[in-house]
Amino acid sequence: MFTLAQIKQAHSKVQSGADFPAYIQEIKELGVTGYEAFVSDGRINYFGTSNYQIAAEPKYPELAIAEPSDKEQFKADLKAHQQGNTDYLTFCNDCAKSGIEKWVIEMNKMTCTYYDKSGNEILVEVIPH
Repeated sequence: MFTLAQIKQAHSKVQSGADFPAYIQEIKELGVTGYEAFVSDGRINYFGTSNYQIAAEPKYPELAIAEPSDKEQFKADLKAHQQGNTDYLTFCNDCAKSGIEKWVIEMNKMTCTYYDKSGNEILVEVIPH
């Protein structure tokens, strides 16, 4: 099974949202079947086959997640990030301000789903591969 060190190595190549699809392909090849990333502190739970799971520690100080969510502002911030205009921490701050609590990656569907604090789907995107 995969390790946090392997995931960290793959993630070290990501400079902006523009690098995200290649990162997803690389960790998929490691055996990651999905993960959930929490905006509040950057912790991530990674999932593999046979109920394998590992957790990455928080990456930054706690962010307050706004309520209610602002889907249109989030979509604008996401687009800017995907075009390489913001780094990861800026994107996470933008998510918090727009009310995004977490995103969930599903490798079998190649989707990234963003959720608000109430568990509502805000946006589902297909990950290019």
